[in-house]
Amino acid sequence: MREIITLECTECKERNYSTTKNKKTVTGRLELKKFCKRCRKHQVHKEAK
Repeated sequence: MREIITLECTECKERNYSTTKNKKTVTGRLELKKFCKRCRKHQVHKEAK
């Protein structure tokens, strides 16, 4: 039931990371604080469509 998703930087909109999430337990959009290579600092990355 795990699905592959992409994470997008909220500042520069670059899609940097891909990860998996469980659709049953996490119903909303995933938000993680990750390092953005383009911004060169830690930013919030949201799940992209």
